[in-house]
Amino acid sequence: MSSIDGLIVHARARPRNTTPGLPPQPSLRTAILTCMDARIDPVSLFGLGPGDAHVLRNAGARATPDVMRSLALSQAILGTREVLVLGHTGCGLFARTEAELSEAIRSKSGHRPNMELGCFHDLDEAIDETVRTLRRCPFLAHRDRISGYVYDLDAGSVRPANVVEYRAVGATRGRPMTGLEMLRADVLDLKTHPPRRR
Repeated sequence: MSSIDGLIVHARARPRNTTPGLPPQPSLRTAILTCMDARIDPVSLFGLGPGDAHVLRNAGARATPDVMRSLALSQAILGTREVLVLGHTGCGLFARTEAELSEAIRSKSGHRPNMELGCFHDLDEAIDETVRTLRRCPFLAHRDRISGYVYDLDAGSVRPANVVEYRAVGATRGRPMTGLEMLRADVLDLKTHPPRRR
């Protein structure tokens, strides 16, 4: 039995917990762009449930044309207002060259790709580049709340890209938390009190 066969067997055997009446618009009005790395589970990481957020994934969490297409539709048709870009340590695109990646594909498929593959040598800069590209995208109606974060796989922690501290300890909020900030605020280090024991 193939891996796909096993996945389908599992899907058919599980309890069918449907969500009748759940609207297609994400309740947090937020889209998450992250890497396809199988070690990243955004649902668990951010405590998401059905209908909470759009999750887009590709190699390296890069702002490819298809990502911009999906985000444009997410905002225009389904009402999202914020974008969280989540890169991570240990990414397979890190510290490689375009030529190296292109040759790896050619050696396995027999064809050399003519597209940019998205390699990078600085994780924070790569995330910032994605954020800047999305902020320049004319098809996104809401570009003022696009933020970049780094997920440290070994530590299990999330921090803002290129920022050591999100805000000073003890600082107070002057506004309600947005949908992006509500994505497990304890994971994003936005809360000042220690997390509760589980």
